[in-house]
Amino acid sequence: MSKKLIDIVMNALEEVKGKDIATLDVSDMTDVMDTIIVASGSSNRQVKALANNVIEDCKKAGFQPIGVEGMDTSEWVLVDLGDIVVHLMQPATREFYDLEKLWSVRPSDRDTFNDGEA
Repeated sequence: MSKKLIDIVMNALEEVKGKDIATLDVSDMTDVMDTIIVASGSSNRQVKALANNVIEDCKKAGFQPIGVEGMDTSEWVLVDLGDIVVHLMQPATREFYDLEKLWSVRPSDRDTFNDGEA
């Protein structure tokens, strides 16, 4: 199911010209989700359009989003699809939060980091 849903999301993002689309496998880091998809939109309007297209295409394919956050400002919109969470951001927001770097820290890396802080 996840592969099919990933394909639906990726196609939906490409249809609305999402930029810098990244797919992160986080299945070994959390039980909450398996995949994070991050994409950028150049404006509030485009971020909202990306989110709406993802939601619409997923619903058409029979996948109901669990939740959507951030549509009011559309600076950062999160679409929760269960095993997949989609983050749609304006470039400055994406650069500031740098989710790709945050989620690239593996458990063994975190243990080493935490050992050095005591």
